[in-house]
Amino acid sequence: MPSQALRDYLSVLEDEGGLHRVRRSVDPHYEIAAVLMERMKAEAQLFEAVSGHTIPVVGNVFNSRERLARALGVDRKELHTFILDALRKPIAPVLLQQGPAPVQEVVHDGPIDLGRLLPVPTWFERESGAYITAGVIVAKDPETGRRNVSIARLRLDGGGKVMAGIAKNHHLNILAEKASAMGRPLPIAVAIGNCAQVLLGSQMYLGLGEDEYDVVGGLLGEPLRLVRCRTVDLEVPAEAEIVLEGELRAEELVPEGPVSEFHGFYVDYGPGIGGTIRCVTHRRDPIFQAVLPAFTPEHCLLGGVAIEAVTCQALQRVIPSVRRVLVTDGGMGRLHAIISMHRPRAGEGKRAILLAMGQINLFKLVIVVEDDIDIEDPRSVEWSLAARFRGHEDLMVLPGVKADRCDPVHENLLVTKIGMVAATRPGDGGLNSRSEFSLPPRDVIERVRSAIDDY
Repeated sequence: MPSQALRDYLSVLEDEGGLHRVRRSVDPHYEIAAVLMERMKAEAQLFEAVSGHTIPVVGNVFNSRERLARALGVDRKELHTFILDALRKPIAPVLLQQGPAPVQEVVHDGPIDLGRLLPVPTWFERESGAYITAGVIVAKDPETGRRNVSIARLRLDGGGKVMAGIAKNHHLNILAEKASAMGRPLPIAVAIGNCAQVLLGSQMYLGLGEDEYDVVGGLLGEPLRLVRCRTVDLEVPAEAEIVLEGELRAEELVPEGPVSEFHGFYVDYGPGIGGTIRCVTHRRDPIFQAVLPAFTPEHCLLGGVAIEAVTCQALQRVIPSVRRVLVTDGGMGRLHAIISMHRPRAGEGKRAILLAMGQINLFKLVIVVEDDIDIEDPRSVEWSLAARFRGHEDLMVLPGVKADRCDPVHENLLVTKIGMVAATRPGDGGLNSRSEFSLPPRDVIERVRSAIDDY
């Protein structure tokens, strides 16, 4: 079974040459960001000497599908199927009852100064402060007690104060507003320094009230081990590196100003909501994990891989011919998707496009291809468009569709969405077929393939 500790995976990476130790002193104000940007597709970067701090920072850990698959313990080609299986076969977490958990080896009570305690980077020039970007936030519905696990940006606002930047439709914001309507704050716990399964599980688009920890268990192949927080009624991964315990107050609106988004631009979403951290626990020698925000591989990939899995699961429930969904890197891991289908019937490709856009509001370009196309190869997808796409029949243009606030070109929260079906027609055949590739006989191909080293 994969380890539930980030540090164990970092050890594996180092043994395989996938971890680079930055030994020179670095400033958490912009310098860490600059190094991570210069090496965003390279090895994971471990900053051992962060100015003013004793805790190291690690970033660019899960910046490729190969790296993510390695962390999940599967072959690169099995990544999509593996995640789908985890969604279908969730495993509930277990609570440790005896002995101190690793993440609670050191406890800081009383007045908390997060800026002194943690090496939180300041990322970009126009942003208003230092942001925790890889903190997995745990909360419970104040009415039902059902758990929610997600990631939102947290800005340090001095002492133990934080500002959470959360969209209105984000489940965490819904819970915070519900608690505020009941006249109380929303308790939260923020786990920093997590294994890939916890990070990926936190990004799943589940229904409100569905527990992301169950998906984490499916990804692990065993229950996620949890420990009770010390000051709030919440449970966190026992083998995380650092945990912050506190609360959010939805009625406390805090100005944010420009902030980076996954498309790489600054946006101003207006105020976030305020909060306070009153307790911090961590390992004796913690590692602060950070995800470089904006249009960067790790930021886009963690969300994109989760989105494509939940979309594929939703489509396969109603269209069995759907084989896979890919959320593309060029589409910022959010906005563009490719759907692979097995010989879709007339109109079925367009139906899949509409369902995908309905499932994920972010999607604004969806392309359907047949399952003989490698959807991870842009050349093959473009070939499919050139060979099988009939613009007058296969192009869908949907103007004035409600967009997500994150879309970089929305106007009054409206965008034009586009669908393209590049598939053969039922009955295609003969010399003009667009379904049969020109190949030698299959038995000859197999015979040569099995003995290719002899040629």
